[in-house]
Amino acid sequence: MHQLTEFTSRDDLDNQLANTVSDILAKAIKETGKASIAVSGGSTPKGFFSVLSQSDLDWSKVTITLADERWVPIDSDASNTRLVHENLLQNKAEKAKFFHLKQGNELTDETLADLNVAASKTLLPLDVLILGMGEDGHTASLFPCSDEITSGLDESNDDVLLKVQPKTAPHQRISFTFASLITSKNIFLHSCGEGKKTVLTQALNGDDPFEMPIRAFLQHPSLNTQIFWAP
Repeated sequence: MHQLTEFTSRDDLDNQLANTVSDILAKAIKETGKASIAVSGGSTPKGFFSVLSQSDLDWSKVTITLADERWVPIDSDASNTRLVHENLLQNKAEKAKFFHLKQGNELTDETLADLNVAASKTLLPLDVLILGMGEDGHTASLFPCSDEITSGLDESNDDVLLKVQPKTAPHQRISFTFASLITSKNIFLHSCGEGKKTVLTQALNGDDPFEMPIRAFLQHPSLNTQIFWAP
């Protein structure tokens, strides 16, 4: 299931989302002594990252990771890791820990197995998951065009992470599986622009997650995905 909140400006959205996430992380730290959050890449979350980075939290107890990452050098413009370091791991949030999905030069089966174990122990269940959405309805690196989409959306999949090779986008990827992401305690979809509103409407009006993987999060009966949208 889902709940849609529309904002009049991206600044308003960024501030509200940052305040909401900050409160969740603070509560998790108070209750368990730690907190974890997975964020998404792209240009949409930059403003949100900037506001969140200035939140008054004990950031040393927060672990940040990515919902997915391209297997590219960390200094590449295509690197989500670089995006997070330059926009979120700043100001007060520079004290946070970062769990790297991109480790080593090649995404071997051995590397993937090691990352699966480490992510399961360190991150799950995530306190906060911030998803994005592509024009094709993909989220994280769960692409409708990929051969891996069946295992990626399999709710019974025991793997936390999987390798993905999209057919309509460059670069090999590593992505959290749907099965691991739905264990998150709080799930948000952060989306901006009229184009994405059209995609969102299409996603909400259909029921095939293999056509638009974001539907798996929006229509799952046990989830309450919070949609934050601004023009």
